[in-house]
Amino acid sequence: MYSYKVVEIREKMIGGKMSGDKLERLLNQHAQQGWRLKTITSTDVKGRLGPGGVEGLLITFEREN
Repeated sequence: MYSYKVVEIREKMIGGKMSGDKLERLLNQHAQQGWRLKTITSTDVKGRLGPGGVEGLLITFEREN
């Protein structure tokens, strides 16, 4: 059996434009907790205020229970 975790990443949440270094740090942080990358999907992620969306990523991790 597997557990899944989805992380929403918006450009502003990671300090401007998305970079390989920032994404690598995020992936390694989750790997240290036993999570394995499943998928990365580019999407419009809704902001906290108002209906507008911003470019972002949905990162799905999985790990065995």
